[in-house]
Amino acid sequence: MDGRSPRYTPPLMPGGEVQLVDLVKRFGDFTAVDGINLRVESGEFFSLLGPSGCGKTTTLRMIAGFERPTDGQVVLDGMDVATVPPHKRNVNTVFQNYALFPHLNVEKNVAFGLRYQDTSKAESARMVGRSLELVRLTGYEKRRPNQLSGGQQQRVALARALILNPALLLLDEPLGALDAKLRKALQIELKAIQEEVGITFIYVTHDQEEALTMSDRLAVMSDGRIEQIGPPREVYEEPSTAYVADFLGVSNLMDATAYGPTDGGCTVRFGEFELVAGQGEPDAHGEVKLSIRPERVDLEPPGGSGANRIPGMVERVVYVGSTMQVIVNLAPGEKLQVLVANEGEAIPFEQGTAVSVHLPREALRVLPQGEVSEEGFSAAAQALR
Repeated sequence: MDGRSPRYTPPLMPGGEVQLVDLVKRFGDFTAVDGINLRVESGEFFSLLGPSGCGKTTTLRMIAGFERPTDGQVVLDGMDVATVPPHKRNVNTVFQNYALFPHLNVEKNVAFGLRYQDTSKAESARMVGRSLELVRLTGYEKRRPNQLSGGQQQRVALARALILNPALLLLDEPLGALDAKLRKALQIELKAIQEEVGITFIYVTHDQEEALTMSDRLAVMSDGRIEQIGPPREVYEEPSTAYVADFLGVSNLMDATAYGPTDGGCTVRFGEFELVAGQGEPDAHGEVKLSIRPERVDLEPPGGSGANRIPGMVERVVYVGSTMQVIVNLAPGEKLQVLVANEGEAIPFEQGTAVSVHLPREALRVLPQGEVSEEGFSAAAQALR
């Protein structure tokens, strides 16, 4: 023995499978959640992503038991718990404000939930020690919340929730009050902790980067409904609607007319130019949206030949650190955002430079006409000003 305490090995927690069936929540005439159907697997890190007012927090509160559904089922490990009170569900919640008791030190905050269980003083101390080790706060037992940083307070709240070994942990924007640099660090830590304890996490956020970084799968929500569910890469690379393409990350969305399938994609007309889109709906006809991510657009010298090329002129170049943001006026009259990797050299596309814009068919997606998110529209409008 080398005298060091053994590494914390959490108990195996079976269960934590969640199924929402035709879930509805109305507040008077307002429908906050409108018929959601969703399945979260045991041990999964699942995120509900969407703007304010989309119904994600209301959905979380119904899973926790803080709100009773107007209709539908909340099934936890095969049992409908829609009418079961919160304290009788094997579920715990971490809130954005952490809800720590300011008059209690870290040790007593973490141990608070154990006072309602038949746990001896020695066993309680052992469980607190293991929980604090898990969140890397060993040695902070006697500090008060006001002596901790925001990130440390968040970890205390997490330790307090995990000490009860819930089958399911719900997290309502727990990183929202932290600065950007700390949020990035804690995203990685939080995912690592979830993998270590093996508990199902359902995470609510409006931050796309958080959802992409941590989730095994995510659901994009809008107006109380789910727009798309899938792994982060799939939802980002293969959005099924214009709303998802616009909300998740930055996407160029352009109006076009589709003429149906062609070899390897769908023929579309964008202004006076004919393009082939290799992704999305190959059988589309009529008015559609074309979508392409800024990092997938290629800028070439003017006069370039080949398919899917449109002449344009650089309107603005913005230095944003790891990339250069280039705004291009296309010949059909629309603006396009392009991201060019910063390789330490000045890019040859200055303001007023004529360029040929290549929209690779494998990156160009046909989407049905539909609404875009206000957040995405505002971000795109600001970028293209």
